[in-house]
Amino acid sequence: MTEYLKKVCIAILLFTFSNSLYAQPDSIDAFIKNIMQKRKIPGLQLAIVRDGKIIKTGNYGWANVQDSIPVNDNTVFTINSITKAFTGVAIMQLVEAGKLDLSAPVAAYLSNLPQSWRAVTIQQLLSHTSGIPDMVDEEESVLIAATEEESWKKVLQLPVDFKPGERFSYNQTNYLLLGRIIDTLSGMPFIEFITKEQLQKAGMAKTISAGFGATKTVIPHAAGGYVYRKGKLSNMFFSLPPSLQTAAGMSSTATEMANWIIALQNQQFLKKQSSMVSLWAPAVLNNGKTGGFSDLLNGYAAGWPVVSRAEHPAVAPVGGGRSAVFVYPEDNLSIIILTNLSGGSPDVFIDELAGLFIPSGQENH
Repeated sequence: MTEYLKKVCIAILLFTFSNSLYAQPDSIDAFIKNIMQKRKIPGLQLAIVRDGKIIKTGNYGWANVQDSIPVNDNTVFTINSITKAFTGVAIMQLVEAGKLDLSAPVAAYLSNLPQSWRAVTIQQLLSHTSGIPDMVDEEESVLIAATEEESWKKVLQLPVDFKPGERFSYNQTNYLLLGRIIDTLSGMPFIEFITKEQLQKAGMAKTISAGFGATKTVIPHAAGGYVYRKGKLSNMFFSLPPSLQTAAGMSSTATEMANWIIALQNQQFLKKQSSMVSLWAPAVLNNGKTGGFSDLLNGYAAGWPVVSRAEHPAVAPVGGGRSAVFVYPEDNLSIIILTNLSGGSPDVFIDELAGLFIPSGQENH
C-alpha cells in the first residue's frame, strides 16, 4: 500500500470513528428519550455548547406527527418569546453605538405616547417592569381587539397597571415599543437590523430563511405545533402581527441557536464586557428585589429571564412553554432544547440535564 493510500485509509477511519462517537446513543440520548416519553413530547432538537464549542446535537421524535416526518438537522422550530433575547442584544448594540441610553425615558425616542407612559425607561421596557398595559391577552394569546390597529388604539386608552419599577409583569407592548425604537435609531426595520447584525454574523441561514412570521409563514422543514387538550394531542397555531414580531416571531434550529450563543460570547455582537453585564443583569424593582416567572426563573434582564442563585446561575430565554436556552456562564455550558409541544416546558428539566456536566447543578433546581 502506498503512503498516500495509507493516509487516505487512516483519514477515513478517523472520520468514521469520530462520527460514530458523535452519533451513537449515550446517557444524554437516554435522558432526552425518557423525558420525551414522560412529558409526551412529539419532537425535540438538542444542542449543547461547552467551552465555546458544540459538543452534542440530537434530533428526536416527530417534527410532523400526522405524516410521521422525523426531526432532523433541517427541522426548524418556532422559538416564540426567545425572540426577545435577540431584541435585547439589538438594543444593547444601539447602546454601544451611542444611540441609546437604558436609563432614558421612552419619550426621548418615541413621540405621541400617553403621558403615563413617557417616564418609563428603556430598561423597564426590556425587563417587563414598565406597568404599561398589554395589547395581548396572555391567557388566550390573542390581541385585545379584532385588529392590530384597533388593539393599539385600545391599549393607548387603558390605565397603567402599576407604577414603573413596582413589579414584574410580562407584557408584549413593551417589545412593540422596543421594536419601534430599533426601527428609528438603526435606520432600518428591526427585522433587517437583527438579521444583519446578528443572524448573518452567526451564519444562521435557516433562521434567516424562516423569517419572523412564526406559524403564519410557510417555512420549509418547519415542525408542527402541538398542545394537549383534554388529554388529546391537537394542532396549535399562533400568529402575532408584524409590530409584535420583536416579541415572539422567530423560528430556528438548536444548532443555529448554539452558534448564536457562541457568537454572542465571542463578542461578535457586543464588544464591551459592560454590555454583556447589562444584557444579563436582572432588573431591580423599586423595593430592591427582582421579579420573574417562577422560583427558578426569578429575575428578568434585557430580554433574558435569569436564574439567580449562589451556585450555577444561568440566563435562560424561554418560549411558548416549548423551548428554552439555558446559558451557565460560570460553567462555560449552554443547553438549547427546542420542542414542538406547548407545555413541553424544557426549562423545568434542563438543570437536570446540565447535571450530567456539572453534577451539583441539578441539586439547585
